[in-house]
Amino acid sequence: KFLYEQKKQLSDQKRKQKKNTVKTIKYRPGTEEGDYQIKFRNLVKFLDNGDKVKVSIWFRGREMQHRELGMEMLDRIEKDTEEFANVEQKAKMEGRQLGMMLAPKSKKK
Repeated sequence: KFLYEQKKQLSDQKRKQKKNTVKTIKYRPGTEEGDYQIKFRNLVKFLDNGDKVKVSIWFRGREMQHRELGMEMLDRIEKDTEEFANVEQKAKMEGRQLGMMLAPKSKKK
């Protein structure tokens, strides 16, 4: 009887936990305005759902010589998401991709 209730209580606790999920949005240095807006809309939707978002910019071939374009894009994303998100991890190069982690701002009640 006691073990059953304890097991039941554990399963209830597990059910009430929120899993921290990380969504990834990939950009390229040459991403045009329309595509940027669509991806940005999805990014805001993920943040509203309470998910963390990893924004990564993928470089191919000769694009690696122009990393500043990727940094400009990440700066723009950071500026555009000021009201929705906090930057959890600043932009840094990881191989051929430039990544930044965003976490949703806590909702004030």
